[in-house]
Amino acid sequence: MEDWVRRALQKWPNVPALYGWLRLDRRGRWRIRGEIITRPQIIDTINRNYAADARGRWFFQNGPQRGYVSLDHAPLVLRSDGAGLITHTGLAVTRPQAAYLDADGTLLLATEHGPGALDDHDFDWLLDHLSCADANVDEAALAAALAQPSGTQTPLSLRIGATTLPLFRLDFDAAPQVLGFVRDPQPDA
Repeated sequence: MEDWVRRALQKWPNVPALYGWLRLDRRGRWRIRGEIITRPQIIDTINRNYAADARGRWFFQNGPQRGYVSLDHAPLVLRSDGAGLITHTGLAVTRPQAAYLDADGTLLLATEHGPGALDDHDFDWLLDHLSCADANVDEAALAAALAQPSGTQTPLSLRIGATTLPLFRLDFDAAPQVLGFVRDPQPDA
């Protein structure tokens, strides 16, 4: 978080949080009340001040006010930058910890920055980094992995840099609990 945000929190510690006005869509675009935010300065500010609380609710700390973010898929959207993966906020993924594939073929990763879903524009990257018993993955192997029940290990693995991770099937609805995040944060009762 930026210094100006920390100073504002010290000066006004009890500003109520906002819910339902900011959303992260499946492509990693910030939306305010449904409209895509396009101004680079605003996007950069949100990206630098985006974090999660202890309960897995992701938020944008806007000075003293916390705006909780509704998530279309996962808290981070991952993209290939040619050398590896980066988050939609610009952070390099260097320590992936677990890999999952949902029923639609979306890759979900537990990373050092939090849980992320691979942008569907990078599906070719995914196919290039999957293997099955040290061989390339064909359509039949991918279809078999997608057909497995949620929570089971597939015969596929994912190579990211020097790391190879087993690939597990995980249903969309189960991802928040398994990966520790909240898709639609709500105020405390």
